Amino acid sequence: MKKAASLWTVALLITVATAYYQRVTGPSYPLTGSVHFKNEEVRYRLPRSHGGSSDALIQIQTGDSSIEGYVQWKRFKTGDPWTRDAMTYSKGSLTVELPHQPPAGKLQYSVALSRGDEVAVLPGEEPVVIRFKGDVPLWVLIPHIIAMFAAMLLAARTGLEYFREGGNLKSLTYWTIGVLAVGGFILGPTVQYYAFDAWWTGWPAGTDLTDNKTAVALLAWIVVGVALRKSKNAKVWALAAAIITFVVFLIPHSLLGSELDYNAADARHARIDTVRNE
Repeated sequence: MKKAASLWTVALLITVATAYYQRVTGPSYPLTGSVHFKNEEVRYRLPRSHGGSSDALIQIQTGDSSIEGYVQWKRFKTGDPWTRDAMTYSKGSLTVELPHQPPAGKLQYSVALSRGDEVAVLPGEEPVVIRFKGDVPLWVLIPHIIAMFAAMLLAARTGLEYFREGGNLKSLTYWTIGVLAVGGFILGPTVQYYAFDAWWTGWPAGTDLTDNKTAVALLAWIVVGVALRKSKNAKVWALAAAIITFVVFLIPHSLLGSELDYNAADARHARIDTVRNE
């Protein structure tokens, strides 16, 4: 009993650390930093993801009405000219809104702050890329998050069964497969549909690493399920699957995720307009 409890504790620590790393290294996590105006520090948090039907708010708290700012933006991977919008100061913050985009649409933007002859460009040489998505209902989002966290926990715990005599490898393996399948292949695509109007964007439909890594993890655990019947070393297979799951879930969330091709969309709209005018 004590050995099992210890293994659950280790599995939980592994899961929390992996989930945190995946979250903060992903391309949807806000970009943070600070700039200095003489002896005054201005911290910023620039969003890289926006959900819903509203414009995306860019807000920088300066606490100084003498600091002015503007944002430059354009659609991602297009030849569009840059648009410049002035930021408005109110209640200690400079704010501006980026225009709403279709699901999976992206804008690249940068913020310039100035006070007198002092100028700072945020975040630096490379602009920030923000991706827009639809509004995902909480009734599917929360169960999806819980299921994926539980699947990571179960995968880690099942792999650690290698270090325990006897144990309950079969039950843990089936629970891992079941929860991962529900979280990654039922709830996950539903979240994807609400967010980006697509059920699946991994292989062979696309390059979304979130979808692909989930598929790899599930395949690894299906192999363990087969090994339970075919191999005398099923615990070795389970440990290997746990390591594979750990590695693939270290890949940042939303990396190479859904992305609207503006050029193709513009061409498609142009063809539709041509047909309508004929």
